[in-house]
Amino acid sequence: MIRLLGRHTSGNVQKVLWLLEELGVAYEREDYGRQFGNTQTDEYRALNPNAKVPTLVAGDTVIWESHSILRYLAAMYGPALTGATPAEKADVERWMDWLLASVNSLYVAIFKDAKKPPEERGAEFAAQAKELAELLAIADRHLAGRDWFALGRLTVADVALGPILKRCLGFPIDRPAFANLDRWLAALETRPAFRKATAG
Repeated sequence: MIRLLGRHTSGNVQKVLWLLEELGVAYEREDYGRQFGNTQTDEYRALNPNAKVPTLVAGDTVIWESHSILRYLAAMYGPALTGATPAEKADVERWMDWLLASVNSLYVAIFKDAKKPPEERGAEFAAQAKELAELLAIADRHLAGRDWFALGRLTVADVALGPILKRCLGFPIDRPAFANLDRWLAALETRPAFRKATAG
């Protein structure tokens, strides 16, 4: 039985939850992280030296970093969710890397401040929101005439992006409408596995 260590409210845990549900792989999720205060223990650090979530334990195999977990699960249980050729794999994985390299730091910063009243937000909030909107515009333009981010079908690119971009599109920031992203997200919301993973 696969063990997924991580709180359900983590966007990075939700990516893995969605893929496990989408693939129909049996797993057990255990509460780790933030409010549970249990990622700093020696036992957890032996599994994940970063003391972050998620961590996936599959027998003797232990994997940390959400996108590495997605790649592992797709390789093991859903190879159609990745590319068959080097070019196809790159088409999928560049969006996963884009999320981490370009979007993630802004997402985390805005996520923390978005819950606060406007007068309590950091001085950089407006500039960060503007930069995030510019990145979302890149994704929106890419989805023009497309249903999915890569290969014309659901891939781990969509799985990686889905929970995070859902939150980004819900932030109280000044931004234009993103009709293509909204359409893509609406399609994700029709999938029971996505709804289960991102609920709450």
